[in-house]
Amino acid sequence: MRRIRSLLSRTWQPLLWAGPLAAVLVALVCHSFVERSAEGAIFEQVEAVPERPVALVLGTAKTVEGRPNRFYTARMQAAADLYHDGTVEHLLVSGDNSTKFYDEPTAMRDDLVALGVPAEAITEDYAGFRTLDSVVRAREVFGQDGFVVVSQRFHAERAVFLADAHGLDAVAYCAADVSTAAGAKTYLREVLARVKAVLDVYVLRTDPKFLGEPVEIALS
Repeated sequence: MRRIRSLLSRTWQPLLWAGPLAAVLVALVCHSFVERSAEGAIFEQVEAVPERPVALVLGTAKTVEGRPNRFYTARMQAAADLYHDGTVEHLLVSGDNSTKFYDEPTAMRDDLVALGVPAEAITEDYAGFRTLDSVVRAREVFGQDGFVVVSQRFHAERAVFLADAHGLDAVAYCAADVSTAAGAKTYLREVLARVKAVLDVYVLRTDPKFLGEPVEIALS
């Protein structure tokens, strides 16, 4: 009996290690693939960003555990900077509005107005539940084949990857980043988000949760 147990132990131990190692390898491959897909389309200086009519500002919660969300604050400032610089003439703010108690696009609009962006230069997308939804809806609902993504670099790279995979001409302007300590949970989630993005594009062929009637963005 001991010999059988020993044999089983030697047989199963490598298999127990193989699963986690395979998961790590997949995560690394997806991370690198998304990063490389966005090469040349990510900009950190506002004056270097190619002009586009519209910027797609990706939403996140305004507060986290009752405190201001630094990711959110930096994105709003970056979007306002793009507008005031004249790089874009309109901001499409896309986020989650799944319940009446949670409304990212309205908060984004109000804070951008407070930063000097005219309300008429802002359009809300209330069904940007995921980055994929925001990117695809920018074309399918709001008629934009090309745009500037606004978010932190890690998120912007994934958005540009998704845009490119759907035949869209997207570049990105990076909002100020958040320290690893303060944004640890967000950075960890990004590891899984990149795996899911690759699966959505090449395996699952995922569509946005909602599309709906076209919405025209008034441009000069």
